[in-house]
Amino acid sequence: MRDHLRPAFRSAPHVSGTAQLKPRDYEPAETVEAASPYAAFLDMRSSGTPLEVGDVLEDERGMFRVCKFVGFEEAHFMVPEARPLIDVTPEVAPADLTSVGAGALE
Repeated sequence: MRDHLRPAFRSAPHVSGTAQLKPRDYEPAETVEAASPYAAFLDMRSSGTPLEVGDVLEDERGMFRVCKFVGFEEAHFMVPEARPLIDVTPEVAPADLTSVGAGALE
């Protein structure tokens, strides 16, 4: 999780269910191999970069777990809904086209 977002994440109320995360709030970090999220937490605690509240782990199946005060909870990244393309061409009824002859300059 980006450092400037941690205070807001820490003070947010706990909600049940799958946490919804925004991809823009996260940046890739180091990789750790562990049997479970808790094993990864213990391994990283002894390293120079321990897991903090708000950090996310991804397992080999592509499932995400977010670190909270109460442990690790399921999470997924929200995919922004694609905006429908709007047609910018104005709908104008075809006008009667008449040819205009070139006039002589006086």
